[in-house]
Amino acid sequence: MPSIPINFRRVAVFAGIFVLILLVIEFNSRLEELNRLNDQRNQIRILATQVEQTHVALQTQVAYANSTAAVDEWARTEGHYVMEGDQPIVPLVQPGSQPVIVPTVQPTPTPMQNWEVWWDLFFKE
Repeated sequence: MPSIPINFRRVAVFAGIFVLILLVIEFNSRLEELNRLNDQRNQIRILATQVEQTHVALQTQVAYANSTAAVDEWARTEGHYVMEGDQPIVPLVQPGSQPVIVPTVQPTPTPMQNWEVWWDLFFKE
């Protein structure tokens, strides 16, 4: 039986190349994971910024709603209140004049053809 000479230097070189390939593959997978995590971090930062901007806007609205200016504005516009010294003006109708009546237009229904009725019956939900 012939003896196969084993060259330890060649085996060591192949083992070193194999280990180097495994290290490169591991490094590549870690870089992919880093990129994925950086993308997630950026998305979370964007979301956090939007939430913070919404929070500031809501705080501004609450501060305005608690102010006397908001109460005065509501009282004069929606509450129909007047302050002391104001002269309220109430529009009156001239005597003998008739109020303007705006007629409401009734839409006329458009008749459907028979095939449209069947189409709606079978294919519309």
